Amino acid sequence: MGKYPVRFGDGGRVEMTEAEIRSDLERGTEDAAERGNVPTLSEDELTYLLDLFKCRDRVVGVEEGKECCLTYDNMTSKIERAHIAISKHQQLQIFERALGADTLELAHIDYSFKQCKHVMIYEKPNMEQAVLYTIAPIFYGAMPNMGLYSIPDGPVPNPGDLLPKGKFEEAKASYDQMIEYSVKDMVYVGSQMYEAGADGINFDTTAASGDAEFFAALTAARTLKDKYPEMGIEMGMSGEFILGMHGEIEYDGVRLAGLYPHDQVKVAQKAGVTIFGPAINTVTNESLPWNIARSITWTKACSEIAEIPVHANLGMGVGGVPLTLEPPLDALSRASKAHVEICRLDGL
Repeated sequence: MGKYPVRFGDGGRVEMTEAEIRSDLERGTEDAAERGNVPTLSEDELTYLLDLFKCRDRVVGVEEGKECCLTYDNMTSKIERAHIAISKHQQLQIFERALGADTLELAHIDYSFKQCKHVMIYEKPNMEQAVLYTIAPIFYGAMPNMGLYSIPDGPVPNPGDLLPKGKFEEAKASYDQMIEYSVKDMVYVGSQMYEAGADGINFDTTAASGDAEFFAALTAARTLKDKYPEMGIEMGMSGEFILGMHGEIEYDGVRLAGLYPHDQVKVAQKAGVTIFGPAINTVTNESLPWNIARSITWTKACSEIAEIPVHANLGMGVGGVPLTLEPPLDALSRASKAHVEICRLDGL
């Protein structure tokens, strides 16, 4: 029986038989369906994925007519990773005019709202100039990164120190304080950038600190949308499951702890988010067929219920893409093609 080259979630190469690939596809979709209480992939969809992994082409692409637009996070740091010393404006022009980017994103190298607020005096003229230099819609992006508001980086007692000591009420009070600081900074940065010409704001890696951070981002999004009704707001998540670090926080009557993507998008819509990015974590010791089938199961359920555009997160360690700094093209292109064509995504 022939074997086909595939990868594991850590990027490692391995060969699998058709039966092994099929088994992993079934296990992946069943894992997501059981955890999220959503339907498994259909027989036709599993066959489609099997054929995709049996294809020996190094790089694959979507069928003509099924193309989607792309949004980006931390765009003005990508070229810096290659140690090419050019300005943010030149990087944006390269992405737009040489690489054909659909959207652009201006960002500070320290990609957190708490840090960005200190450099608004420099970022505002950067945004004003970027709007003049470019044509594509441009976002300003950063992460809520609520952990920066706790000791030793911030003024609030660290819940991570309080919880192991059984100080649950004190930890919840710390989260409440962190929410207040975080919302204030996100609204400030979002307002400054929008008034400087940005088309929207990107809340990237949302809920990395759990339900309290998700609540803070939702609150900031609602505040900004009420203040600027035409503002675009993209919210990319940090993982498929909202950790209940606080445990009791609700938004519009919905408890945030434990939400999976198809429920996350519902509260995001209510908060005024205009583009939602579900993120499904890649499991490094499982195969790419397992990871992609698992990711698509949740993403499909999310896109089917969403009333706003869904741009799934497919990058380093999410969306069935291997957890590597530079994802291999064979893996990234298969994950992208499968997500777009099965989940009928609006973008990536």
